[in-house]
Amino acid sequence: MALLHAPGIGSVNFNRLLKMAGDPALLFSTPDSGLTKWGIKASLREYLRTPDWESVEVSLQWQQQPNNHLITLQHPLYPPQLREIPDPPPLLFVHGDPEVLSTPQLAMVGSRNPSISGKETAQEFAYHLAASGLSIVSGLAIGIDGACHSGALEADGITIAVTGTGLDRVYPASQHTLAHEIGQQGALVSEFPPGTKVRPGNFPRRNRIISGLSLGTLVVEAADKSGSLITARLASEQGREVFAIPGSIHNPLARGCHKLIRQGAKLVETAGDILEELAPLLRELEPTQTDRPPSNQQDQPLDPDYQRLLECLGFDPVQIDLLIQRSGLTAEEVSSMLILLELEGHVSSAPGGMYCRTGQSAPKNQPDRA
Repeated sequence: MALLHAPGIGSVNFNRLLKMAGDPALLFSTPDSGLTKWGIKASLREYLRTPDWESVEVSLQWQQQPNNHLITLQHPLYPPQLREIPDPPPLLFVHGDPEVLSTPQLAMVGSRNPSISGKETAQEFAYHLAASGLSIVSGLAIGIDGACHSGALEADGITIAVTGTGLDRVYPASQHTLAHEIGQQGALVSEFPPGTKVRPGNFPRRNRIISGLSLGTLVVEAADKSGSLITARLASEQGREVFAIPGSIHNPLARGCHKLIRQGAKLVETAGDILEELAPLLRELEPTQTDRPPSNQQDQPLDPDYQRLLECLGFDPVQIDLLIQRSGLTAEEVSSMLILLELEGHVSSAPGGMYCRTGQSAPKNQPDRA
């Protein structure tokens, strides 16, 4: 723990020093000349003479609280998939059940500002995959991450949130309730000790853990320069599968997924596509036919004018003016009909006064996306 608090030490350096010394205590008792022979820089040698025991005590106090755990790289509960990556975290702080870290896991990532349909798709995929026995790993961010965690929880499955801060705080704060639910039904994980604040550089490090815990990474919706593509790249470098869900060519949030598919990621349309691809690694899991709880909507045929308006809508958000032009209906008619279609779950509103169809309005002869 004292070594973890050393300034500027990363996982690679930490593990190298541990391998050389065998026992971390030796690093604090070895004379300066011996540390120099090991190639340890002056700044780290100075820290080893006066460790930050105050921060160590904060971490140890955190560990004493209910449901909090500290897992070292040598601990039997350390996740085996994560141990295989080139730079495994030497210590993991875990809130929840540490045993879930050894279950078969799939990472799901995507945009923090997804479309309505992207968020629905993420939640549906997470629901079906969790119901089939996969634990869903994501980063607790708003948007796609949150939808993935929620979908897994809805299926009474396991979900794991990897954070870029210490586990004594929830970031973003708006995810506090979700984080509590994850702690009850899965685990929150961080390599950063309590007291670690939000720093941009922590999130790429977090991403390697998200992909490293998992058999594969699924990107649901991502822009061309999305941070989700970093997670996908790390997964590929770690020898893990990469999956991507395609979208409309007009949707800028689909460009990252299309880029991944061009680079060799596997295009998926259903949760079954992922389970089939991972089948050699998941012999004990079988795809389930579990359906999400039915909505309260009656499956009644729509009035012809409503059906005509719905057909003028796509799954990409469009302006009301364009709907008026396509449908030939008046502005008043379109506005009132959109309100009813939204109440019935056929249509979702999007930022900028735009509207798009939901998964519920998909033609009945097409397979469900999840």
